[in-house]
Amino acid sequence: MRHKLFLSFLFVFLLSASSIIRAQDASVNMKPSVLAGEVSALTVSKIVLQTKDGAVEVALSDKTEYKRVSPENPVLKAAVASNFSDIAVGDKVIVTGILASDKKSIPARTVYLMTKSDIASKQTKEQEQWKTRGISGQVAAVNPQTKEITVSARGMAGETKTLLTLKENAVFRRYAPDSVSFNEAKTSSLDEIKVGDSIRALGDKSADGAGFKAEEIISGSFQTIGGTITAIDAAKNEITINNIQTKKNVTVVIGQNSLLKQFPAEMAQRIAQAQSGGGMQPPPGTMRPPQGEQPVNPPNGQNAPNGTRRGGGNRGGIDEMLERFPTIKITDLKVGEMIAFSGTKGTNMERVTAIKLLSGVEPFLKSQPVADGSNNGRRRGSTDSGFSIPGLEGGF
Repeated sequence: MRHKLFLSFLFVFLLSASSIIRAQDASVNMKPSVLAGEVSALTVSKIVLQTKDGAVEVALSDKTEYKRVSPENPVLKAAVASNFSDIAVGDKVIVTGILASDKKSIPARTVYLMTKSDIASKQTKEQEQWKTRGISGQVAAVNPQTKEITVSARGMAGETKTLLTLKENAVFRRYAPDSVSFNEAKTSSLDEIKVGDSIRALGDKSADGAGFKAEEIISGSFQTIGGTITAIDAAKNEITINNIQTKKNVTVVIGQNSLLKQFPAEMAQRIAQAQSGGGMQPPPGTMRPPQGEQPVNPPNGQNAPNGTRRGGGNRGGIDEMLERFPTIKITDLKVGEMIAFSGTKGTNMERVTAIKLLSGVEPFLKSQPVADGSNNGRRRGSTDSGFSIPGLEGGF
């Protein structure tokens, strides 16, 4: 999953802090404050805490207590004793005390610390979990009565379908409109998942790979857009393209989490030719990259008889393929070049933040028919597009 993983433990951390501190200070006349944020600077006498409402100076004294909380168990009761020397810029902290009337400073009673190294370690574990125990694709069907979702995954060698069922207390999240941030995903439910949505689930595959028991699901409504660059504003991190389908201009916003890659020319030509029926398909389970690059194979080498992995396994191969592509910057792009990108479906169709952006996709855009307002020319498995580009379908 190419996104910032949602650190739900921070939310639990803050709720735990608030409830305990209110209980501890119930007899105190002045209302205690609980501030959460990231350490942006520190000295022996103070911490500059960047909160959602701005910077706050945290005054430290010999009476300030320091406690360290593990992201693996983000409960204040499990906090262990710590000290000032454990704190570094970039760490997440929660500070308790009485906030000044100007809301610019607070004398710290207690500093609860989550180090950035501990958080990074947890994120790495979570990423590995989603990689080894996750599937992704598009929603082909939803059955509210049986609480089942059919997930279709298009790989480089074909399409597979997986029947997703729910574990008890399964967690649902959904991307917010115009947002590519996992941190901004909202609590959701099965009722919000619709056919055509992109979906990623964490859980356990069945023995035959055709079923999947999900414990966590994130979904979103995405679009894939392609066109020719007409203007580039590197200072604003924005690109203007002429949409190949609508013939209208679209402003593509390159955000902090946007992934920009270049599709190798030889590979793009070969895959596009195969998709349009003008050439032979690559050998089952393997995509031959340009000379000098390593081939991309499905994980674990577990191929189904038709040359594709059961249970959405091709997604891993596509993600691995994208990782090997050259990373580019907005300054590497040129006016007149054709690009394609995926983004969430927002309210403003003329301005879209890119999740993934690929250059070198001209063979795909020129070799396949463009949708004309009906479903004519639209490839099954694509998202609001008349073309199919491996790595862009599915949004994330």
